[in-house]
Amino acid sequence: MFTALQEFFFNIRTQKLRAFLTMFGIVWGTVAIVVLLAFGEGFKKQTAKNMHGMGEQIVVVFGSRTTKPYAGFNIGRRIRLHEEDARMLEQRIPEIAISTAEYEETTTAAVYAKNTLRPGITGVEISYSELRNVYAQQGGRWLNTTDIAERRRVVVLGDKAKSILFGSEEAVGKTIMMGSSPFLVIGVMQKKVQDSNYGTPDEERAFIPITTYQAMFNNSWVHNMLYRLKDPRQAEYVSKRFYEVMAQKYRFDPKDKEAVFLWDTAEMDKFVFYFFLGLNIFLGVVGSFTLAVGGLGVANIMFVVVQERIKEIGIRRAVGAQRITILLQFLAEAILVVMSGAVIGFAIALGIIQVLGMLPIEEYVGKPDLSWSVALIAVGLLMAIGVAAGFFPARRAAYLDVVDCLRT
Repeated sequence: MFTALQEFFFNIRTQKLRAFLTMFGIVWGTVAIVVLLAFGEGFKKQTAKNMHGMGEQIVVVFGSRTTKPYAGFNIGRRIRLHEEDARMLEQRIPEIAISTAEYEETTTAAVYAKNTLRPGITGVEISYSELRNVYAQQGGRWLNTTDIAERRRVVVLGDKAKSILFGSEEAVGKTIMMGSSPFLVIGVMQKKVQDSNYGTPDEERAFIPITTYQAMFNNSWVHNMLYRLKDPRQAEYVSKRFYEVMAQKYRFDPKDKEAVFLWDTAEMDKFVFYFFLGLNIFLGVVGSFTLAVGGLGVANIMFVVVQERIKEIGIRRAVGAQRITILLQFLAEAILVVMSGAVIGFAIALGIIQVLGMLPIEEYVGKPDLSWSVALIAVGLLMAIGVAAGFFPARRAAYLDVVDCLRT
């Protein structure tokens, strides 16, 4: 091995231009595949982060209208959900881990000093925070059991709602008016990225105890419900059971999926997974073609090297060197060329990724991420290219006729 390394560095010193041109294709191919895959990985993570701003693996339930006649009822009958339905689902469908109801009202103004806003006033339970990834900033808190039990006039403001009402002023501990009722601000929502929503974006909401909401507005039905499964793999079964349970209570056809609408956010996760799997495969293929061109350059150079060293090969074979020894020598040289170019390419790619990571593009396309999966894919492709580029020239060298080599 040491002898092979000596010969490798000797050839580089004596054939600097050839070595540079050979390695350039590998360096460029390595940079292309690493940067492309890192961008794909970063874009994937940012998209998932944006989606999960609304909550992870939750199902949002909306009452709608029937589209099928059932038990003497005509189509078009309105199905309205009620607060107790959330408890019913937990009791009758054990596969549901947690379920909660949600109220929302958007016409009542919130006022502080001279600032006015019409937030989405949202009546929620304690579990809403976990389901919807709504957490209070440091210095404030989320709703608790006492707030719910005593129907307290307390509110957690979305971060944008806080900015509109208070600007840079501290909000926690201050009182705002919502309608004709004073509310104590107990928390401000942590800023989050949220691509999708229903109703009002969370940053513009005012979250109050569900019991307080009922006391203020006295709604007969909820705006929507939320639930999360214990095991996401049971989604199809739970969906079927959900319609059976709801159809029994509200008397509609269990096969009428339009009567109550389910928005399963986990379905979007599946779409994103397969979309980015395809995108990363495409980016990998594009980078691989660039790398393959560099591999062809290595193979061509190795064929030239074999031709130049025919006499050396003949002498080594004449004094007893086996074919496998010759083959491994030239194969090792090719792999060393590829790996040397790969190391340089990785260093350049890492620098490019670091520079791009400083640009303000994370919110849109994510931050390029050189993850272990990206590195392993790149290394695997480089090894394959190195072996493929070196094998055929090495095989030719190993199977040259000794007499012809010496005659040459």
